[in-house]
Amino acid sequence: MERLVYFEDLGLKDYKSVWDFQEQLLATNVALKSNEVTRKQTKNYLLFVEHTPVYTLGKSGKREHILISEAEMKEKSIDFFHINRGGDITFHGPQQIVGYPILDLDKFKTDLGWYLRSLEEVIIQTLAIYGIKGSRSEGETGVWIDPDKKGFERKICAMGIKCSRWITMHGFAFNINTDLNYFNNIIPCGIQNKQVTSLQKELGMPIPMDEVKQHVKENFAKVFEVGWAV
Repeated sequence: MERLVYFEDLGLKDYKSVWDFQEQLLATNVALKSNEVTRKQTKNYLLFVEHTPVYTLGKSGKREHILISEAEMKEKSIDFFHINRGGDITFHGPQQIVGYPILDLDKFKTDLGWYLRSLEEVIIQTLAIYGIKGSRSEGETGVWIDPDKKGFERKICAMGIKCSRWITMHGFAFNINTDLNYFNNIIPCGIQNKQVTSLQKELGMPIPMDEVKQHVKENFAKVFEVGWAV
């Protein structure tokens, strides 16, 4: 029972409504854990979503890593939120798989390093299905391609999380057929002189979103050793 996860694909949604939904799930789990009688009744979730265009800045991120003004963002119909996850500035938009695991790590392993490496492993195993070698970059969270080839390093999946009483929220953003021009308006994750890429760019053709989502979901179940609740 402890390793069951409730899965939901939310489709295309604005950022704020999904952030509120995550906060609601987190608060419910934290309340359960605060009571000795109910502390084992927490539920694990994995949410998938494609967001309408939005820039999100992590709690310790730098505003100067956003290279356009709020007026320009409004003109381009891009939302902006300064939020409570780790990490710096990133972009979410259509044709990008954003995954939000709300997990009680007491039922897994109470180690944030292990948790982030496990999330990276989900994406690395998914990329391998498409013949792409995903890698980690020392000191930088997320999944990269050619991280050790200077001038060719490119990030395909960004990550940033929050954890409260070992309950996680926020998660990963995996570029599939994402319009990468949006990244030109920011210094992605606050990292200078490194590129951002997508599955489409690496393979030279668009990839069906539902196909990739299924692979990510299956690899999540394998890496985290979970079953799906019904």
